[in-house]
Amino acid sequence: MNRINLVCLGVKDIKAALTFYKGIGFETYEKADTPAIVFFNNQGSKLELFPIKELAKDINEADPPVIKDRGFNGITLACNVKSENEVDDLIELVRQNGGKIVKEPVKVSWGGYSGYFQDVDGYYWEIAYSSSWKFDENDMLIIENV
Repeated sequence: MNRINLVCLGVKDIKAALTFYKGIGFETYEKADTPAIVFFNNQGSKLELFPIKELAKDINEADPPVIKDRGFNGITLACNVKSENEVDDLIELVRQNGGKIVKEPVKVSWGGYSGYFQDVDGYYWEIAYSSSWKFDENDMLIIENV
């Protein structure tokens, strides 16, 4: 099974989430303002937006999981970039598009440069750079040794 093809985010307001993600550079073929579902084309995977109540019912229609309004669920998403300037530029783009910056970019203990934001539904994203990282021909991060 060694792959992830799709990451689905359950969202409260699909129109607001679509606007946010398009605003920070995610690309989609979706033309409707309020679609039933959205897929963004990424390098090596897809990001999906789906109404959270419908997602809970899709998991188990008879007994859907409880939807939490607040708190940290232990999951973060990450975008790894090729320079500190890219980290700063992406954080600023997120700020301009309504994301909440929860950690301004700083040098971090593992030797890189990183910041965190929350999207319009509260999902946490890290934008990070390390001079030791390598990328393949598709701009996918290569992780050889940890």
